[in-house]
Amino acid sequence: MGSNSGNKFLVDAANIVFDLVHRKKIKFNIGKYDFAVNNGKKRYNNQELAKRRAGFIKRETLNNLPELLEQFEKNISSRGAEVFWASDVKQVLSKIEEIVKNENVSSVVKSKSMTTEEIDLNEYFETIGVEPYETDLGEFIVQLEGEKPYHIVTPAMHKSKEDIDALFHRKFNTKEGSTPEELTLFVREYLRQKFCTSELGVTGANFLIADTGSIALTENEGNGLLSMSFPKIHIVIAGIEKIIPSINHLGLFWPLLSSLGTGQQITVYNSIISGPKQQNEVDGPEKMYVILLDNGRTNLYAQKELYQALSCIRCGACLNACPIYKNIGGYTYATTYSGPIGSLITPHFKGIKEFKHLSFASSLCGKCSEVCPVKIPIHNLLLENRRISVEKKYSSSIENFIASSSTFVLSNSKLIDFVNGNVKSFILKPLFKKMTDNMKEIPELPKKSFREEWKKIK
Repeated sequence: MGSNSGNKFLVDAANIVFDLVHRKKIKFNIGKYDFAVNNGKKRYNNQELAKRRAGFIKRETLNNLPELLEQFEKNISSRGAEVFWASDVKQVLSKIEEIVKNENVSSVVKSKSMTTEEIDLNEYFETIGVEPYETDLGEFIVQLEGEKPYHIVTPAMHKSKEDIDALFHRKFNTKEGSTPEELTLFVREYLRQKFCTSELGVTGANFLIADTGSIALTENEGNGLLSMSFPKIHIVIAGIEKIIPSINHLGLFWPLLSSLGTGQQITVYNSIISGPKQQNEVDGPEKMYVILLDNGRTNLYAQKELYQALSCIRCGACLNACPIYKNIGGYTYATTYSGPIGSLITPHFKGIKEFKHLSFASSLCGKCSEVCPVKIPIHNLLLENRRISVEKKYSSSIENFIASSSTFVLSNSKLIDFVNGNVKSFILKPLFKKMTDNMKEIPELPKKSFREEWKKIK
């Protein structure tokens, strides 16, 4: 692999892929997702048409990205929100620390946001003496366990109800054998106090709406609404790619996000926020800050074909469809964004040299592209990532030797015939055993090639 991240990926993948307990949990949870999504799709007469429309709008948005972001800034600023442009993680955290110190913040409630995971916000809050509380149930669970989200939509997908029961008993001394309903009610009561006492609420944004200067937030638990309305300060942290041109487009994007993300016809809570509390309003924060994050996105935006990856609306459908993700799970990727879309964007966010291995961790079956609600050709773009890594000579000498040797043999039919049978078995069997850690047996390979057998028949 040629990088520390790549070598760790191979080790972690080998360890987890034969963990039968882990695979049972993932199979169960993704199975429930598949069932729900199949039902969610029934709301559409022609979902493929909806996907094509959504994909067209997102591509047109990217073609006009600077102008739309400026329009968003102008419109939301006119209602009292302060917009801050951050080129990297350091600038985001510096701005947040400035707000925290100026407002004397001691605790924060957060709704689910992968962008805040991208900047390790919880860990940073703790270093500056601020107590962060994740308020999405799944995020709350993984925060208690000291873990990161396992999945971009379902953070605790890797845990069974027995795991969560044991965790709550250990952390809060809840009764052993509590039902999911009992544990949910406990969390609701525990967090309600945090909503009432925290000075700051932090959310992400599913969409930034240019023509109204608003953020759109989608959720199922109401914790997002409470995070942005109860505290006196609301901070939104969103990637610059979240922009859409018009509020009218939500009628297309919200159902697609819910049907492919969770299998629902529409999520329970869909909110549009256009600034802090106005003079004639009784609810809402006194101050609102919107932080627009680059953090490698313009690197991706500058790529001729790869820029399409910024169309992603973070539904998680490609993760659930991916045979690699289903086998190695979310943590093996060791990045904020896992699965096919994570493998595509992470090398451009964090550096191709260190993270090129993710683009090779794909079967290229195309299922990710098939399920994508905005028609991103993910598997084709993964190939483009591979091409870039080869052109930049980021491959190791061993990888280069294997590639050149394979090309030499496969381009010559006589050589292919020569390595058939015993020679092929002699080469491949030890290699296969090493790759599968002796957990699988390679079948006996035929003595003659298909071409030789065909000649014999004819």
